[in-house]
Amino acid sequence: MFKNLFFSAVLFLLQAAAAYAQPFDLPPAHEIWDNKPAPNRGSDYGQVVSRGYPFDADWESHSYPIGNGYMGASIFGRTDVERIQIAEKTMGIAAPYGSGGITGLSELYLDFHHYNPEHYKRALHLNDAIMHVEYRHNGVKYSREYFASYPHNVMAVKLSADKNGSISFTLRGENPHLRGINEMNARTGEIRTKDGLMVLSGTVPPLSLNYETQVKVIPEGGQLFSADDNSQSGIRVENANSVVILIAAGTNFELSSHIYLEKALDKKLNPKKFPHDAVSKRMETAAMLGFEQLRKVHTADYQKIFDRTAIHLSAEIPQLPTSTLLENYKKGNTHPYLEELMFYFGRYLLISSSRKGTLPANLQGVWTHYAVTPWSGGYWHNINVQMNYWGAFSANMAETFIPYLEYFQAYLPQARKVATDFIRKYNPQHLNQDENANGWAIGTGANAYSIPSPGGHSGPGTGGFTTKLLWDYYEFTKDTHFLRTIAYPALFEMGVFLSKTLVPSENGVLLVSPSASPEIRVRDSLGRFSGDYYVTIGTTFDQAFVWETYNDLLKAATILQKEDPFLNVVKKQITQLDPIKIGASGQIKEFREENSYGEIGDPRHRHISHLCALYPGTLINASRPDWMQAARFVLDQRGNKTTGWALMHRMNTRARLKDAEQAWEAYSVLIKERTLPNLWATHPPFQIDANLGLVAGVAEMLLQSHENYIEILPALPAAWKTGNFQGLVARGNFEVSAQWQNSMLSMVTVISNMGGICSIRLDHEKVGLIKDTAGNKVEFTEYENNIVRFHTIAGGNYSIEFVR
Repeated sequence: MFKNLFFSAVLFLLQAAAAYAQPFDLPPAHEIWDNKPAPNRGSDYGQVVSRGYPFDADWESHSYPIGNGYMGASIFGRTDVERIQIAEKTMGIAAPYGSGGITGLSELYLDFHHYNPEHYKRALHLNDAIMHVEYRHNGVKYSREYFASYPHNVMAVKLSADKNGSISFTLRGENPHLRGINEMNARTGEIRTKDGLMVLSGTVPPLSLNYETQVKVIPEGGQLFSADDNSQSGIRVENANSVVILIAAGTNFELSSHIYLEKALDKKLNPKKFPHDAVSKRMETAAMLGFEQLRKVHTADYQKIFDRTAIHLSAEIPQLPTSTLLENYKKGNTHPYLEELMFYFGRYLLISSSRKGTLPANLQGVWTHYAVTPWSGGYWHNINVQMNYWGAFSANMAETFIPYLEYFQAYLPQARKVATDFIRKYNPQHLNQDENANGWAIGTGANAYSIPSPGGHSGPGTGGFTTKLLWDYYEFTKDTHFLRTIAYPALFEMGVFLSKTLVPSENGVLLVSPSASPEIRVRDSLGRFSGDYYVTIGTTFDQAFVWETYNDLLKAATILQKEDPFLNVVKKQITQLDPIKIGASGQIKEFREENSYGEIGDPRHRHISHLCALYPGTLINASRPDWMQAARFVLDQRGNKTTGWALMHRMNTRARLKDAEQAWEAYSVLIKERTLPNLWATHPPFQIDANLGLVAGVAEMLLQSHENYIEILPALPAAWKTGNFQGLVARGNFEVSAQWQNSMLSMVTVISNMGGICSIRLDHEKVGLIKDTAGNKVEFTEYENNIVRFHTIAGGNYSIEFVR
């Protein structure tokens, strides 16, 4: 894997920053649970999606996910034949939308033949990332635990019973999708069993990818039988007291620049390298440690991130299965506990799918059963991958973004070539013959094995959309080493590239050319949409991300005291972009040639790319109320009849506008119309971006900091009139906790991880006293617009008391 000492330092700082006093009690443990197993009717049941690829509705809607960043498993919790479906992020195939789409890795089945169980419950505990199954059968209580350990990169399952000698089952394995859907994504596979160890391995020839899954069965008591190689009978356990099952997997994928620079699919990986030794070593280590120690290390590792943040929006926890609670919500019986639970589930999913040393969370996080995952299961840079990480910063999980930083540094050399090719093709007058001097660029449909060029349905602003993540990482952590070594160079080179896309118009405005607002299609005179995308110059999406990149670059240069002739170019050009235009309908224009709203493209389109300047950007802000109102008009017209992730962009933009009820409405529509019984959100089909985007949305409704001050409860809806939150992060690396009753703040504490001046806007409360942890009075100053400022020291903990 790509190595960089910087990331170790970042991780140390983040872990150190997490050690703070907790001003409020944590809410009770959160769990997703049901009183019946997941159905398992197979991939032929349900519907067909993604160009006709088989779709397993039960997997998508009812299985519960566990993961450790490297791999994920979908657990069905069945008592007759348990199904554990396994995915691994680097398990690639030749697929649509570029090479290297992900695919399901392995299937495991445990034949228990326990029919008609009593007192059944399966539950995914979000507070410790452990799934449980419990039931009674023939007078015996059976229990199972499942978790995926990041520190040891293994999955562990423990089967227990309250009566010795009661556990008997057969373990069967399957290498799925051997035929693929065509010869380009077919693969080989074999199964070997010996001494309680099952090895499922094979090759994906078009990618020279070798894969392996190992499953080790360790019974306590009873008898163990292993079948012959490639036998369907697998491994048999009879009359055991308890059984531990360990699962480890891997491929010969190694993250490096070579993968992206090499064009030939079969030369990206070394076909002579096999994962067997590495997987075996992990398996041996896990077996030696034992289940209890694995669980202890797993829990401590997971909770050091998960426990930093808590929200409490409901005083009542309904005693209903989660699927029933969701059904009731869909019928109009909305409940803030489910909205709270979805926030916790989103944080769980990001921690479980994005950890240092793994690939970033993709469109499905780390979970897929498909032969060819919809949209390749890749990294879509016109909003989806960015949305995956919006909540990482504000919801106190910044280290989950490190996988993207590792991925970014690996693809950067190819991204420079992409930029050079783009400028050579479209703006050769700006080309520097040194291919490393034209900046870097990235298009939409990237994946683990390739990155594309901008163009087609999305303009070059996709690169600026990406550098906004890097700037936000700095703003929330205040890590100047990261700024100096990663973010500033990335912003500088992106600025270089974007400057070369600009051409002067007749009135002197600099416009991006060519330019496209993501996925907007041409409409003919009869109002029908063609297959062609609308390509023009100077879309708001592209213009705004040039502005955002330039603005962030100039701020970074000031912090680092950088001087460069190009910075003078940026200072001049940022005043010539004219990025926001208001049309005749009172709307933010998506296209400069647009007059009234809806003249071009679909007026109800899922993308609201011209509002990226509002969120995650900062160009549209409270200093321009006319722009805020024009953005509000666009959201009113676009409506909420849309995809899951698009609802979450609407939620976040509404929060920025401080439209509390409309932000909550977008969230509520997601739950009612785009959430499945296992709480996965759907495009459809399942995509993880909405689950992760809602984390940012909830945080944005409770805490904002993009206008150089912290604002607490800026978009609090009536449904959340009483509650508290702990450990949300504001820019400047301030951890904020708050409690409120009847929509009025009653308590606020601030932990200053990096020191500096803390500015807080309080429109409805008057500060009476600020104290540090020693109880000493802290001086503060009141400014206009109800802003209070006070000095902090690194590690300081400050409580704010209000005048009543």
